[in-house]
Amino acid sequence: MLNNLYKWVLSLANRPTAPAWLAFIAFVESSIFLVPADALLLPMLLARPERSYRYALIATVASVAGGIAGWALGYFAYDAIAKPILGFYGKLAEFEHLKASVNGWWIMLMMTTSGIAHLPPIKLVTILSGVVHLSLPIFIALATVTRGARFFLLAYLLRRFGARVGLFIERRLNQIAVLVLVMAIFVFLVSRCTIR
Repeated sequence: MLNNLYKWVLSLANRPTAPAWLAFIAFVESSIFLVPADALLLPMLLARPERSYRYALIATVASVAGGIAGWALGYFAYDAIAKPILGFYGKLAEFEHLKASVNGWWIMLMMTTSGIAHLPPIKLVTILSGVVHLSLPIFIALATVTRGARFFLLAYLLRRFGARVGLFIERRLNQIAVLVLVMAIFVFLVSRCTIR
């Protein structure tokens, strides 16, 4: 099923309505959908590099709006709506474990890793942020910075280096993002330990 969804999302890149589909996919990815917006954004960036930053902006705004919807699901409708969605994707047990073990600092760290590298999946973190009542302004700021960083970095790289880097990015983006995040987390933890 996931493979078919991925192929369907890829097929949308060639349509005149691709920007609207990009907004839709980025929105639902942040709250309930499995396929990342990158699957549509990458071919769009390669096809129309002159519109790279416009597409990155569309993806960022829609992703943040979808994140707010996920936050609202967690805050207002966890039992009625969010639990069944998480159960459908087989993520309920993982979510319940996260819910029982996070505090404010961890949720902000997870927002950063999820927004940039999808670790854990963004929909889990947006819903979790609402469940644990993370401040909505802080949530919006983190989502805007992290999702914007991911989409605008993609836009910059593909506009600057073109198709030759596109395949590499598509295959290795998460590994690169994870490496950068691991280094950032290490620096963060070391700085917290030395301040004490």
